[in-house]
Parts: sequence; C-alpha cells; structure tokens
Amino acid sequence: MKKRTKRELKEEEEEVLCCCEYVNRHGERSHVAACFCDCEDLDEACDRFLKREPQKPESLSHVTAVISDRIRVPWFWGGARKLDLSIIPPLILLPGLLHLAALHILLGVLVLTALPGLVLWYYYFIHRKKGQTLFFLSLALFSLAYMYYLFIWEVFPRGDVGQFELAAISSGVILTLLTLLHTRRDPGIVRLDKRAVHSTVTYYSPPADGDAHFNGGKLEVSTAVSRMGSSEQEGSELKEDRRRNWCSVCRVERPPRAGHCRICGVCVRRLDHHCVWINNCVGQANHGSFLLTLVFFLLTSMYGIGLVLRSVCPQQSVLTALLYCPGVYNQFSSALCFTCAWYSSIVTGGLLHLLIVQIINISYNVTEREARIALREKTARRACWGIVVDTGVYSRGLWSNWLEFMSMGDKLKPPSLTDLV
Repeated sequence: MKKRTKRELKEEEEEVLCCCEYVNRHGERSHVAACFCDCEDLDEACDRFLKREPQKPESLSHVTAVISDRIRVPWFWGGARKLDLSIIPPLILLPGLLHLAALHILLGVLVLTALPGLVLWYYYFIHRKKGQTLFFLSLALFSLAYMYYLFIWEVFPRGDVGQFELAAISSGVILTLLTLLHTRRDPGIVRLDKRAVHSTVTYYSPPADGDAHFNGGKLEVSTAVSRMGSSEQEGSELKEDRRRNWCSVCRVERPPRAGHCRICGVCVRRLDHHCVWINNCVGQANHGSFLLTLVFFLLTSMYGIGLVLRSVCPQQSVLTALLYCPGVYNQFSSALCFTCAWYSSIVTGGLLHLLIVQIINISYNVTEREARIALREKTARRACWGIVVDTGVYSRGLWSNWLEFMSMGDKLKPPSLTDLV
C-alpha cells in the first residue's frame, strides 16, 4: 500500500472529514466520540499501577500524547481541531481559587500569596525547558474576560457605576484585545532574501595605477603589497562579521541587532524578548503594539480597580480601601469583588514594572536581549538598582531614540518595484 504524504492527508482532511472527525497521529481516521476507545497505553499503565509494577520510561509520554491528540473541538471546516491542554488549567483554577479566597480573609491572604508564586514557578520551569505553552496566554485572556464579566454582573448592578464608566471600561478592554491581536502577528522574522541568492556576474578590471602602460610598464611593488594587506584585512573582518551574524539553525544571515529565539525557533529583527503572556516574540514589527497593549491594559485595570473599590467600600478612599475595608466579607458578592480587585492589583503591579523597564530601555535604545548579553559580558553600565542598563552602543539621545523606535516598523515595508529595478 502506498504511503500517503502529509499534503494528501491534509487534502483528505479538508474535503472528506465532517466536523467531528479527524486524522490522528498515526494517520488513521477517527471520531471525537471515540476518544475513550482503544486506549492500550492507558490500559497498560493502569494495569501496572494496580499490580504495583514499575512503569515504563516512555509510558507517561505515550499516554500524554494520546490524550493531547484525542482532545478535539468540533470544527465546521477540515474536521475537529486539536485543543492544547495548557489552555484548560487557567479556566478551572482561576475561578475556583478566587471563589475560595472570597470565603474568608485568611483564605484570601493564602490564595493571593500562593497564586503568584505558583505562576512564577511554572514560568521559570517552562523557561528552563525552552518550550512553548499557551498557559500564560490563556491565563491572561481569561483573567481579562473574567474580571470584565464580574464587573458587568456584580459591580454594575449595584448602581454605583454609571453608563460612562461602563463604556470606558468596555472601550479599554476592546482596545487591549485589538492591540494584543496585532502583537500576536509576525514580530519581524528574518527570512531568506531571494534577491540575495541570485547569481551575479562581477567584472574585474585592472586599476589605473596598476596598468602595465603606466609607469613605463613597471608595477609599484609597495602599492600592490599594501593593497593586498588591506584587502586581506577587510576580507577577514567581513568573514568574521558574517560568521558572527550567521544562524546555523535558520540558515540565514541575521541583520544587525537581530537574534535567534530558541523557543520559537526563528530569527527576529531587533529581538527584545520572548513574552510568554502573548506566546510570541517581541521584535521590530510588533514592539510598538506590545507597548500599546501594556498601556491600554494598565489604564483599564487601574480605572476598573478604582471603580470596584469605590463600589464595595464607599466610605474609604481607593488606596485605603485596598488595605482596609471593614465588613467586606459579610457578603459573598462584595468579598468576591474585593478579592478580584486585589488579584488585578497584583497583575497590574507586575505589568507596571514591565512597562517601566520597557520605557527605560527604549529611552537608552537597548533591547532586553542586548542588555542581558552586555551584563553577562560586563560591558554595560547599571543604575537605579539594575533597572537602567546602558550599553552605549546604539543610543543617540532621548529624542532620537524614541524617533527610531516609532519609525522602525516602516523599515519592514516591502520594497517597491522601482527599488527592485
């Protein structure tokens, strides 16, 4: 039997499969309703567990691969789509932990202390493995959606929030999602330039002072030797630059300030960092929209926190109510809103620190990747407890640095026909 290629399988999947069917990892046709059928790997693992026998080293990975392959969502075009398992935990843990924290003040302190610690631990665990995950993106989007849901159904019916405040919060959420969607696009991946690989013809001609008709048919030995030395030096420098900028993984020559992301597996122009909260790199093409996403989210979050605290603790000011709000745990609805305000404050504090670091780096015209490399090589100047890192390589002054940042997206526009000619 002839083995089918991936393209043939994809065409069959798009043309023949119904909304609940899919092609599994073995290339066989399956159905969503049959997700609990033919589970040999899971049966073997359960048998070994019941018989108290040691598990095989690859049994856990096989069971995980089978489960991740069979969890599908029915789709109208091309059959059922695979659902990433890392999306599910935030959808369950976040509402459960916030409702648990709203039961008592001690539970609230315990949950709001442990939750950031667990998230940071998982972040460093994933960062060490250099793997992609949708956990943080799912947590960010669901946190935003859940906070907005509670604002609509718990805070707005109290009557303390007017139509203008509701419209402002809704506009902030929409703008945050739009800029986040733009940030999720191409960050400026370095691709192979087809114009650079075309064969070219180089015409050589003898230099004027090296022609045999000049100087009575005699060549200047000193001039030839000096040119030979300078050409060898320039050639070695050019080779060194190309060797340093060459990426052996992507097989491309990186432009200045570009870097290779080991998580995404691509080279990105003016790579700043890989952000797990958007599951994408931040580079030359989406750095501006990433900064706008932070600004819109922080403005919406701080304004929403103030409205929530003003509603559940009307006798206190905003800053005082966040620390002292008597009687807030007497009613579960008020306690839940107060807990969500504290959760939003923790997230806002972390993103505010990130925004400040980004603004400082842009002001000094340095990326996070360049700052990290300069600190490792001890070639940078640090100030303000390490927040300010100045490499002194690309900085041209505050105004020029911000102008370069605002206009760097225009440099990625495709060349016109006139430029190609």
